[in-house]
Amino acid sequence: MPQLYLLDVSGNNFTGVLPNLTSLANATGATFNLANNQFFGNLTSLVPKFRFIDLSDNYFQGPAPNNTRTNVTGNCLQNLSNQRNIQDCKLFYDRRGLLFDNDLAPDPSPPPLAEPASKNKKQVTYIMIGLFGGLGFIVLLVSVLLLLLKKCDRGKTDQRAASIGPVPGGSSPPPKSFSGLGESFSYEQVLQATCDFSDTNLIKHGHSGDLFRGELEGGFPVVIKRVDLHSLRKESYMSELECFSKVSHTRLVPLLGHCLEHENEKLLVYKYMPHGDLSNSLYRVTSLEDDSLQSLDWITRMKIAIGAAEGLSYLHHECNPPIVHRDIQASSILLDDKYEVRLGSLSEVHAQEGDNHQNVITRLLRKPQTTEQGPSGSSSATCAYDVYCFGKVLLELVTGKLGLSKSDDDNTKEWLEKNLQYIRIDDKEMVTKILDKSLIVDEDLLEEVWAMAIVGKSCLSPKPSKRPLMKHILRALENPLKVVRQESSSSGKLRTTSSRRSWSAAFFGSWRHSSSDSSNNVPGQTNREGTSGLKQSGRVSSRESGANSSSQKRSSEIFPEPVDTHDIERQDEN
Repeated sequence: MPQLYLLDVSGNNFTGVLPNLTSLANATGATFNLANNQFFGNLTSLVPKFRFIDLSDNYFQGPAPNNTRTNVTGNCLQNLSNQRNIQDCKLFYDRRGLLFDNDLAPDPSPPPLAEPASKNKKQVTYIMIGLFGGLGFIVLLVSVLLLLLKKCDRGKTDQRAASIGPVPGGSSPPPKSFSGLGESFSYEQVLQATCDFSDTNLIKHGHSGDLFRGELEGGFPVVIKRVDLHSLRKESYMSELECFSKVSHTRLVPLLGHCLEHENEKLLVYKYMPHGDLSNSLYRVTSLEDDSLQSLDWITRMKIAIGAAEGLSYLHHECNPPIVHRDIQASSILLDDKYEVRLGSLSEVHAQEGDNHQNVITRLLRKPQTTEQGPSGSSSATCAYDVYCFGKVLLELVTGKLGLSKSDDDNTKEWLEKNLQYIRIDDKEMVTKILDKSLIVDEDLLEEVWAMAIVGKSCLSPKPSKRPLMKHILRALENPLKVVRQESSSSGKLRTTSSRRSWSAAFFGSWRHSSSDSSNNVPGQTNREGTSGLKQSGRVSSRESGANSSSQKRSSEIFPEPVDTHDIERQDEN
């Protein structure tokens, strides 16, 4: 075939031994392209008189041909560069049952170690080095985390310490502008509204300032807080203005304006609350002649508890970061003309220090908190502290004991220790021993009293981590009978400690267990006849909507019952 010029069969995956090309010896000007196939065998019989032969990327083995016009890269030839890996070549020949002449090919891999025992020793050494190195790294990482946490705690402490104390007389006005918070009153307007801060207009001396009644032009009643920076720290009003600039809710006392003209005297103007606060509304003098007192009825008390819980739940769960009130007591729960709650005393508000739901590592590294102080100590800024104070407010509503939520002295602690034993999850009648004697409640309302007492006791757990969240407290107060009633009993039997799927078990399971353990230690038995304040009057709560007795179960459409504790927790996460 002397006229053959080009034969191109590259890239066809042809396989086999290369045919003998001596029959084409007269085609000296031809070009052969056999690249990218799977030809194998030796190349000793190639005719060197062709113009060019491309045998690259095949699997030829043995010695290389002495022909400069032949491309043999990517094969398995000996003593040449740019050849395939010996393992690939051996695998190719083994799959076809052929002998690969690798004895003649140089082996690029290092020779095996002469002594396997020394190899094993080295492996063990490497493993030990890696193990101890990893442990050392973990120890170093934990040490660094501890140092960082200590520095953060020290920095926060120094910052709080630097911010406490009276503001010097020559200090400049606050750098931040609060002009957007209500109306900016002049000092003369405030003097005129309060009759020059006369004693007749004085409501009380508060720990964050004196409160005065006032009347703006047009007869609009207001309450004005006078903050004297000579005797009070600057933060007493700055924290409050900062809070109002960031949050807004119907359960917070409305701030109408301010007067910040004077360096050493700041004035805050609030909406007037006709019923004052809970501490002076729980009992009111009805007749000046005989000084008789009238107490709030139970429906109003429950309304106040729910309103206060709504405000705290907003601060704890809808603000980011969570805001701690730090001064929850009866005097900070203000009441408008319809006994709707407005939370006041916001001078101690503070962003929560850390998170109540921290991860495990943070909980382990955090120093334990041994004491909880009120605003005077200024050491507690956790939502759990608010929950504890709110628990005392609930017990004050149940028992009628004035000042219970205000103080945390030894007498208060002794009273709580003595009377909490009468709040039991398995005995409704025991709560009548501490019930406010002025309350008139029927059997249904007594169950609500019982439920509020249970919620209040759960808030007073000595361990902050065991106290319920405010959103759970609010839900329990809105559905009080779910706390104490059997979910599937047609006769209305009360819940017992064995009910693990009950509403109360979802939120107060840990308290329920401790309560049942101590229930046998209550001295005396309940006298179910002649209990003061308990009457079968047929009066029912406005939330029961037609229920006539405690034996009638609430509708599942109004108060859907959770399936179990785990389902409730999943719902709360969503």
